[in-house]
Amino acid sequence: MSDKFYRLGCDIGGTFTDFVLLNDRTGELTINKCLTTPSDPSDAVEQGIRELEVRVPGFVERLDEVIHGTTLVINSIIERKGARTGLITTKGFRDVLELGREIRYAPYDVFAEFPLPLIPRRYRLEVDERIRSDGTVLRPLDRAEAQKAVSQLLDMGVESIAVCLLNSFENPAHELIIKDTLLSLAPDISVSISYEVLPQIREYERTSTTVTNAYVKPLTGRYLTRLSKRLESIGSKGKLFIMLSSGGITSIETAAEFPVRIIESGPTAAVISGQYYGKLFGTPEMFCFDMGGTTAKSCLIQGGIAGVVPTFEVGRVQRFMKGSGLTIQVPVVDLMEIGAGGGSIAKVSRLGTLQVGPESSGADPGPICYGRGGTEPGVTDADLVLGYLDENYFLGGEMKLDKEAARRGIEEKIARPLDVSFIQAVWGIHDLINETMAGAAKTHIAEKGGNPKVVTVAAFGGAGPVHAYGLAKKLGAPKLVVPPNAGVGSALGFFTAPRAFDLVRSHKVSLEAADFREIEAIFREMEAEGTRTLQKSDTDMEIKFERSVDLRFIGQGSETNVPIPERDFPGVKREDIRARFDEVYKKLYGRTYPDSPIEFINFKVRASLPERLLQLPRLETGFNSLGQAIKGERPAYSGIAKEFIPFTVYDRYRMFPGAEFKGPAIIEERESTVIVGEDASVKVDEYGFLWIEF
Repeated sequence: MSDKFYRLGCDIGGTFTDFVLLNDRTGELTINKCLTTPSDPSDAVEQGIRELEVRVPGFVERLDEVIHGTTLVINSIIERKGARTGLITTKGFRDVLELGREIRYAPYDVFAEFPLPLIPRRYRLEVDERIRSDGTVLRPLDRAEAQKAVSQLLDMGVESIAVCLLNSFENPAHELIIKDTLLSLAPDISVSISYEVLPQIREYERTSTTVTNAYVKPLTGRYLTRLSKRLESIGSKGKLFIMLSSGGITSIETAAEFPVRIIESGPTAAVISGQYYGKLFGTPEMFCFDMGGTTAKSCLIQGGIAGVVPTFEVGRVQRFMKGSGLTIQVPVVDLMEIGAGGGSIAKVSRLGTLQVGPESSGADPGPICYGRGGTEPGVTDADLVLGYLDENYFLGGEMKLDKEAARRGIEEKIARPLDVSFIQAVWGIHDLINETMAGAAKTHIAEKGGNPKVVTVAAFGGAGPVHAYGLAKKLGAPKLVVPPNAGVGSALGFFTAPRAFDLVRSHKVSLEAADFREIEAIFREMEAEGTRTLQKSDTDMEIKFERSVDLRFIGQGSETNVPIPERDFPGVKREDIRARFDEVYKKLYGRTYPDSPIEFINFKVRASLPERLLQLPRLETGFNSLGQAIKGERPAYSGIAKEFIPFTVYDRYRMFPGAEFKGPAIIEERESTVIVGEDASVKVDEYGFLWIEF
């Protein structure tokens, strides 16, 4: 039996860094949480591991793997702290980043702003070459001109270079020449070519994604190298893996090469947890709600599966306005940002109304109650004053909160300027964020064809269980589940994610004219690339491949994804592919058009290794009486009674399987607090999950 039997999940959020240590032999979980260190996130990683080692001596040498999720990439894009980057593109396409899709996200707002490109125009150079849409060369690349463009960018002091030429997804020859030129002139320069990052149709999306990858690649590479050395310095010899936005995990080598793939790595893990719990409990329709210190994100799980979408946006100028951000075209779990977090700032808007977020006080200085210099009241301040949080038991008592300072801040900054009572101001902050999240959640669920009245809300994050009851009530959901250790739900999700990598190739051809042997060769090439990528994980396990194709009616602007279970594409009948397309299309849009011809656009492969299953430990607290779990009573605000009423406070660590009780109740654990109103009842299952019904 291996002497390495520990796995560590580590999720760096905007406010807190979460840790979950799993003993694979016993299933025992050990939890830790510490404040994120924005200047160098690896500081918090080392601090958290050292704190864990006090509780589990000697685990570091017995680490089999460390699985990591980070907001570093997305933060560097939002804060524009990436590398000075250059772009080499086809003549005439220098301004594609600004042209985009030429769609105004707010057509009636003459002052609507768009995000500035990550690369200023002076760093975007052209080369005179042209490849046709079928991959044949119309105008050969002039090597001397390519060398001149490379030299010019190097003289301008760029740290990273993106290369994106027209139709290179069909024929990458010219991009590969420029890459060779770059590496011969500057072997240490960071290079991203679109054929390797995203060999897919649509010029703007491909350029934007390749540029984003190049922009964050040096920073990500340095961080992952530093983190790896940091882990080695404290005695860890375990393999380091990174969470992908698509719900799989990958090696640090792959993450460093394609950092654009890990933009949503942290929030994705909570959804993977929810998907696992849904299968475990036979609850196929779930609404995962993850609210941390900075943001709140959600995902609808239908039929036991979290959807994966091919594109998303980052750095939106208008937070909830689609089209106002930078487009990234990589596979990502279908997450939606539905609100602010515990650190989100409450203020009086220019219209004289209450506004919560989107600005956040983050980890430093944090909300007023943290006592770290924050002066603007936030959601956590309101939750504390409402009685939902215990100022002496935040993070298990490790961090004392200043309730009086929070009270003064809300009075001075909100109640007086709005000329409302103090209670109206405090409850308004809590209720407004719930209302905002519920409105966004209803839209998200409706867009996916779901029904909020049948979903089970699953709460994650430090602030999620505090707000989940109010959110579920506003959604009309019948049930709420709060897993044990919900405050570190993302870190726990790392253990249920497969090692996987998604690949895509564009090749436009009609169904009737397609050469299925040529398509099989495309699939085989992608599967070989997926094998090479997964073998970086240092494994000899069997690799599983899932194939699918993107099809559309000829001339249509969007595609429909159709799974292809067969392993031999030439053996598939054309009429079967057509029937599958019509079936999926009809389910999505209510009808199909049998007489209209269809065409292939993209071919996709997901390569994955067998999942290492997480065995949830059964709840064994040694307690069997509800009275033993009661810590006492404290007044907290009731949204139903519209006044402070006594809430019974329970110690979650003294709960036992089969325990049942009614609200109003507050259930406390180190990393999060669950609020239950007086119209709800709570049941505890054999794993310690809280099932709350209204």
